[in-house]
Amino acid sequence: MTAAFWDPAALRARLREKPSPDVPFLVILLALLCYGLIMLFSAGYAVALYRRGDAYTYIRPQLLFAALGVAAMYAASLVDYHIWHKLAWPIMGLSLILLVIVLFMPEYNGCKRWIVLPGLGTLQPSEIAKFAVVLVFSHIISLNHDRMHSFAGGVLPFGLILGVVTVLMLLEPHLSGTLLILSIGAVLMFVGGTGLQWFGLAGGLGVGAIAAAVLALPELVPYATDRLASWRDPFADPLGEGHQTIQSLYAIASGGLAGLGLGNSRQKYLYVPEPQNDFIFSILCEELGFLGAALAVALFLALLLRGMSIAIRARDKFGALLAVGFVVQVVLQAILNIAVVTNTIPNTGISLPFFSSGGTSLLMLLGEMGIVLSVSRQTDAV
Repeated sequence: MTAAFWDPAALRARLREKPSPDVPFLVILLALLCYGLIMLFSAGYAVALYRRGDAYTYIRPQLLFAALGVAAMYAASLVDYHIWHKLAWPIMGLSLILLVIVLFMPEYNGCKRWIVLPGLGTLQPSEIAKFAVVLVFSHIISLNHDRMHSFAGGVLPFGLILGVVTVLMLLEPHLSGTLLILSIGAVLMFVGGTGLQWFGLAGGLGVGAIAAAVLALPELVPYATDRLASWRDPFADPLGEGHQTIQSLYAIASGGLAGLGLGNSRQKYLYVPEPQNDFIFSILCEELGFLGAALAVALFLALLLRGMSIAIRARDKFGALLAVGFVVQVVLQAILNIAVVTNTIPNTGISLPFFSSGGTSLLMLLGEMGIVLSVSRQTDAV
């Protein structure tokens, strides 16, 4: 039996028997990934050369993680997604442990968001926390969907989970990540059937968790105040808090309709401080203009619509919630990032999915999309 399991011919036969994943979703996803890799190299080679003496500093590991992520995505798409029922709570426990550990790590730009792994790079626990929240919420809702209109079934467990995660993430501090996780949780509760009358109470629990974090770490108040002041008038401190936003707006404005051309950005030459990460969208706008930006937005929108199509056609509530949670996470994060670089909301430090440099994020995103593809293998045809 073991020999048959590892027999290549038998393995290929078993794979052929599996239903195909959703091809349109996969095409959109790979288009986003390729677009992101191209833009990361274009936006990041100048700052990589300046900081590390190697223009490939950011793109080289990103390509590696992209390859690993695609392999993880394929593997996840082959696994029956119901296995995540058993893994939901262990992964949530692991994410909470990592969120505590990161508080003892060295600061970078005034925040503690990364766990240093000697010889391997860094790990960002907030990425695992997003994954864990989607899993646990989907797990709880699918098992208790008939009790979601009650306080005990539709509010209390979710409020407790979000409260603990919120406090730990605000202690980093990670405002954008906190907002994203709260938004994902709210979407899943709404889709899962939480009574509308409870959302006010859930919001109150969220505010209470934020207040608890502020009391535990008073430094959050001046941190948030500085960000709000910079958002309202970035030109009041053009060499300090407002510098990044001002340079981002210059980049976007100079792109025009068709941009300066791929690779021809001026702002990436040490004007925009993080062109390879949080502010990569501003470089995209400068080089490819409104048309390039519109293409990126269209791809994210197409991913959302196709993901919702998969959720609607899912065989059960658990699969539908997983698809909604993971796809909404990507799109909400993209919306927050674009809002930051255009100064629509205060600068909170959030990456653009599939575009920004970050191995942990890319690997987790592709793994999550693999789960969505696994759900799509068990859906009704369009």
